[in-house]
Amino acid sequence: MTDYHRSSGDADSTQQQPSAGLQGGHAYPPPPSYGPTVAAPAAPAAPVRAKRPVALLAAVALAAAVVGGGSAALVGQYTHSGTTTTASSVISGTPVSQSSKGTIAGVAQALSPTIVEINATSDSGEATGSGVIITADGEIVTNNHVISGASTIKVRLSTGRSYTAKVVGTDPDKDLALIKLEGASGLKTATLGDSSQVEVGEQVIAIGSPEGLTGTVTSGIISALDRDVTVAKEDSQSQSQEQQQAGGQNWPFEFGGRQFNGDTGTSKTTYKALQTDASLNPGNSGGALINLNGEIVGINSAMYAPSSDSSSSAAGSVGLGFAIPVNTVKADLATLRAGGTH
Repeated sequence: MTDYHRSSGDADSTQQQPSAGLQGGHAYPPPPSYGPTVAAPAAPAAPVRAKRPVALLAAVALAAAVVGGGSAALVGQYTHSGTTTTASSVISGTPVSQSSKGTIAGVAQALSPTIVEINATSDSGEATGSGVIITADGEIVTNNHVISGASTIKVRLSTGRSYTAKVVGTDPDKDLALIKLEGASGLKTATLGDSSQVEVGEQVIAIGSPEGLTGTVTSGIISALDRDVTVAKEDSQSQSQEQQQAGGQNWPFEFGGRQFNGDTGTSKTTYKALQTDASLNPGNSGGALINLNGEIVGINSAMYAPSSDSSSSAAGSVGLGFAIPVNTVKADLATLRAGGTH
């Protein structure tokens, strides 16, 4: 204790305050040399604060990689790289402005350039149908029965320009076909939506070329889901002649145990269809059924057109039409691009 009082009494130690070493008559050892440094306790916290942003950035980078990977998969599928997407994923195409969504006029104006008229010529005559552009270089989805047996296929765009098309692949079991325009580029493409989200009562638009009237727009609602519709798998000679005489694509089908528009023949297939009361007429086959967001939800495939005269198609639609769900189309694209079944 004596030594302590001597050191505290040195001339240079007036600020050490001997009383600071005495508390209640007890002596403390001298404080450590770093005692006055108040920042020392905060030093461990600095690395913790530095690590948190790094961890956050890493998480964001990981999320971006996942999203980027999903986008890459979608682009890969769309550019034929072999990567597939789920049937419920939406394949983006021509957008509809926010102000036009929900309006028939706005959606029709945006989507009409993505719908084409198809004229298929075979040994037994000519047939008119419609199709939907899905790639900028001219891939078009349509019904198998529109192009079945055709030796020549001519396609006319909404602009009036015409192209020759070749069959890429067909799937008679689903009544689907994929054709490709020769020498086309820069075309507007349709957005393929998600038909699993379609509801009964939902408003829809049909665009096609009934009776050769390119770009005809009609509207209605989805009146039923998952209807079992049976159609002929192949275009027979008698059916082609019948269609030629009728002046349109009055395709026969079976529904509810009954036949409509003629005999479907012995080679037939059944699929689940969307039912709509949007007006469909001969020539609408292969065209688009579209929701009010501007997304294709179905490919129009069959319609009931009653007529007292079997050689005339003048009776037109009575609100009983069917469309192949677009999810079926998306699930079948890889098969069609690989050639399908010719």
